[in-house]
Amino acid sequence: MTPRVGSLDPVRICRRLAKRCDALAFAPPVHHVYDPLVYARAPCEVYLERYAKRGIEALFLGMNPGPFGMAQTGIPFGEVAITRDWLGIEERVGRPPNEHPKRPILGFDCTRSEVSGRRLWGWVRERFGTPEAFFARFFVWNFCPLVFLEEGGRNRTPDKLPERERAPLFAACDDALREMVAFTKPALVIGIGKFAEDRARRALDGAGPPVAGILHPSPASPLANKGWAKQAEAQLAALGVRVTAGKSRQPRSSS
Repeated sequence: MTPRVGSLDPVRICRRLAKRCDALAFAPPVHHVYDPLVYARAPCEVYLERYAKRGIEALFLGMNPGPFGMAQTGIPFGEVAITRDWLGIEERVGRPPNEHPKRPILGFDCTRSEVSGRRLWGWVRERFGTPEAFFARFFVWNFCPLVFLEEGGRNRTPDKLPERERAPLFAACDDALREMVAFTKPALVIGIGKFAEDRARRALDGAGPPVAGILHPSPASPLANKGWAKQAEAQLAALGVRVTAGKSRQPRSSS
């Protein structure tokens, strides 16, 4: 699919994706589905309008929202404190129509910290200093915008959905990723974790920039718990991506 030039606006891309995703149905063990592109539209769109730029070095791609990150703030890996205090975004967040009592959406009043987001954005803040220095060269997005919760409140990742549910969901997400890549024009797409790397390869299918991957910062990963930042930096260095503010040489192709 070749994205239409006039449609390549990040806000429009996300609104189309939300509309397609919200038309889908999911069966047990999924009991609740949250779409922060809808109820957290305000902070999400501030993020897109402020930080999504053309001609970047790399687009970092995550899997889907975490319950205390993007689910609360609308920002990929959006740990509340860093989103508010460093990215400078704090907008009104609504509520999903069918909220799980064990996973309430409190927006920027949420006091739980998303470990993956704290690791990722904390590392970005340490290495680049300002959001402007980072986003002049990079952007961060998620492949899938939805949060899936089981009856007891357990998070269910998109890869665990049955094929009949994955196929239409991933088709919508693939289209949105291709459009986001067409807008940002990155020299490289970097999957944060194996799932995101694989989905980027499938969606772009050799027709876009090279695709690579780095370790996911999830606390569920034993490797990530042994110094995620150092390992991610080594992986980025192998790709030719500098991790300090300033210009970088052209990233190496790994596709």
